[in-house]
Amino acid sequence: MGRVRAEVQVAALASAAEELWYDTSRWPTFVDGLAHVAKVEGDWPRAGRVLWDAKVDGRGRVDERVTEHEARMGQSVAVEDEKITGTQRIAFHPTEAGCRVVLSLDYRLKMDGPQAFVIDRFARRPMRDSLKRTLARFQRELEVGDTIV
Repeated sequence: MGRVRAEVQVAALASAAEELWYDTSRWPTFVDGLAHVAKVEGDWPRAGRVLWDAKVDGRGRVDERVTEHEARMGQSVAVEDEKITGTQRIAFHPTEAGCRVVLSLDYRLKMDGPQAFVIDRFARRPMRDSLKRTLARFQRELEVGDTIV
């Protein structure tokens, strides 16, 4: 199983960061590769799931199902798309200057055999870069309200 992680310091309260993160109508402004949110089910973000579609040549349909949620602390979701399955975690850590937002993904490629090991080595960096782009856009959206698509 692979693991990628990114974090960013934001000049906003954890409650404001959490509010933006869970607002699926705003995801297209910061979630890397997202074309549009197709469906939100259940008591999101405490329970339920979000189905979203990636941009052309992206991840396809992405399914995020809540497995854990703690207000002002973060959320874990079981995530699945055409190529991976895993757990994505978002955590909000209050600091003197706002909060530190940590996004991580523990994943398994949907393939077996020795080629999976090789492909994972090449896939890990782009996956980490995607998390970093998401958090950079999230920070900008949170701090200045710019719309970045």
